[in-house]
Amino acid sequence: MLNKTGETQHEKRGARYLLGMMSRKAWIWAYIAAGATYIATLMVVSSSGGAGALLYAAFTFASFAVIVGVGQMFVVTLGPGNVDLSIPASMTLAATLSLKFMATDGALVVPGLAIAIGVGLGCGLFNFSLIMLLRIPPIIATLSSSFLFQSLAIWSNRGLRIKPPEVLADFSTGGTFGIPNAAWVALLVSVLAWCVLEKAIAGRWILATGQNKRAARLGGVPVNAVRFGVYVSCAVLAGVAGFMLASFSGGANLNMGTEYMLMSIAVVVIGGSSIAGGNSNVPGIWAAALFMFLIVSMLNSYGLGAGVRLMLTGLIIVSVVVLASKRGRRV
Repeated sequence: MLNKTGETQHEKRGARYLLGMMSRKAWIWAYIAAGATYIATLMVVSSSGGAGALLYAAFTFASFAVIVGVGQMFVVTLGPGNVDLSIPASMTLAATLSLKFMATDGALVVPGLAIAIGVGLGCGLFNFSLIMLLRIPPIIATLSSSFLFQSLAIWSNRGLRIKPPEVLADFSTGGTFGIPNAAWVALLVSVLAWCVLEKAIAGRWILATGQNKRAARLGGVPVNAVRFGVYVSCAVLAGVAGFMLASFSGGANLNMGTEYMLMSIAVVVIGGSSIAGGNSNVPGIWAAALFMFLIVSMLNSYGLGAGVRLMLTGLIIVSVVVLASKRGRRV
């Protein structure tokens, strides 16, 4: 039998192991924050569905942030300076053109989705062309292209709200087995992203490129092909997210993707992916997306406005970046 001193030492070792595991898996902290925010929100939210309704809403609205966040995560993994600021405009353009093509005809849902994916593909190709051929820094290139994409969306719909087919709206707002259909789509995207990172050689190439691009190139990694695939995939996911969001919200409009520029970066940083590149975290994307929605719900419940929400989001991102930098220096 262990004496009291032995039990104390065993408990200390267990606590150190737990803290060490949590420090290595930064996404755990995001889940803890999401859980705490969920409880805090329940204390002030009064609704007929209670805890279940809040959780259902959280998974619904977090799903769109997860889809764009996964794409942004791959871009950020490429290393410092890599970020896609054209996500909101890509979402808007894909949603506008796909819904305009369908014209509320339920028989054209599959071709409409193909158009949204194709628009995302075109946006990604254009972004990569600016980055690779013209040697424009990714931040400047994607910000510049966003103005072009947004202008095309304005020209195509003339400021009108384009409605989705009824069958598509029913699917986007509905659920299966008590889980929102939007969450099922986001889960599929997450699983595919995890498989790429953990099981496919492409994932190892992405991580290697983000850790040291020059060393990766010397090691035989097709760095330019990797960057091409990442930027195109990010834009395609933005197109899918725009297609789903427009269907869910009752139509495509010119401001539908605005909040997802900051949101796509926030869920990546808060979710535990390294802003220095070379490290991705798919589970953390979900935790951060749920946390961000619940924070908004809690602030709205307290009667605080969008300005406070954006300020708090910025403070959270800065805090996470500072803590990540300190941890990196210690290592």
